[in-house]
Amino acid sequence: EVIELYTEDGFDRPFFCILETPGSGNVVRIVNTAPVEFPMTAAVVPHSINEEMGMGGDGGVVLGGDLAW
Repeated sequence: EVIELYTEDGFDRPFFCILETPGSGNVVRIVNTAPVEFPMTAAVVPHSINEEMGMGGDGGVVLGGDLAW
């Protein structure tokens, strides 16, 4: 899924959203396509965490695509 966003002035009209990312293996990528004269600040933080995913193991986290079968 891809979201393209354009904003003229982030100070006056900042953008906030909540993206549902069920399960593990999700990636959020933010790209500033503006020239250097228009820097941006971005943050990705958890809104909520499914505590039950961590029960009985590593919480479904996969590093480097390696599943220990």
